Amino acid sequence: MASEIPITGDTIRLGQLLKLAGVVGSGSEVKDLLASEPVLVNGEPEDRRGRQLHSGDIVRVDGEELRILGPA
Repeated sequence: MASEIPITGDTIRLGQLLKLAGVVGSGSEVKDLLASEPVLVNGEPEDRRGRQLHSGDIVRVDGEELRILGPA
């Protein structure tokens, strides 16, 4: 089951999402994570921490699934 991560704007960057979800603690950890762990965005491999994500996108990393919920 996916963890739902609410965001306040229309988009969020991958690095910001990983920090918000508690997967990493800082931006430098995001860079290291993307270099060492497979990260999938909507089933596709992603290594750019600046990747723009939108409501409904699903990120899989380190056995976790994160679903983005945009503003209502």
